[in-house]
Amino acid sequence: MRIDIVTLFPAMLEAPLAQSILGRARARGLVDVRVHDLREHATGRHRVTDEPPFGGGGGMILKPEPLAAAVDALRADEAEARVILLGPAGRRFSQDVARELAAAWPRLILLCGRYEGVDERVSETLADEELSIGDYVLSGGEPAALVVTDAVVRLLPGVLGDEDAPARDSFARGLLEHPQYTRPEVFRGAAVPEVLRSGDHARIARWRQLMSLWRTWRRRPDLLETADLTPEEQKWTDGFRQGRTPADFLD
Repeated sequence: MRIDIVTLFPAMLEAPLAQSILGRARARGLVDVRVHDLREHATGRHRVTDEPPFGGGGGMILKPEPLAAAVDALRADEAEARVILLGPAGRRFSQDVARELAAAWPRLILLCGRYEGVDERVSETLADEELSIGDYVLSGGEPAALVVTDAVVRLLPGVLGDEDAPARDSFARGLLEHPQYTRPEVFRGAAVPEVLRSGDHARIARWRQLMSLWRTWRRRPDLLETADLTPEEQKWTDGFRQGRTPADFLD
């Protein structure tokens, strides 16, 4: 997969993209992520990329011409790409959307908004869609571009090493992930649950499934409205509604 990110501030992206899972995936050739400076596609001596809005009001708006020139240049060598504007009015980004992008598109072009917004004609005629990572205000689309890139890249074959890892992540089945523990066995009086030290893989698997559901019930009950639950998980959920706890279902 190739991901192109168009931004006014390339330095905000280069360092994070060189680290950890993303950095290793790039180094191994599993994904090609490139950052492009929007100013390189602006014209005139001053390479202006933003102007005051028509109709008055504060702030500056990103002009459509530099963004269009950037997309045209990127598409010149490979037309098949999905152009995504990162902004607050878009479809809510989720794990399902990440899976969709990872599976359906060999190339993404991410456009980072800035200032008071982007000329509406960019979303109307240039971008294939707009994505939002949440209902809050950011100074620009760069953090959102990193979120989308990270979520999509970790789903690509070979990136995580363990091919089953994405299936165990939070939101993989619409539920939060179960609690995780490591050494020491006792920390400030709190011990690792006995079941995780038992060596009984069947018990451990059942505990993790149950605790995943319990954590979702307590912290994100809204997810249960659309989660794909097994009959046993539905039984546990009904029990939680009646005031029962995981201890009531464990052997």
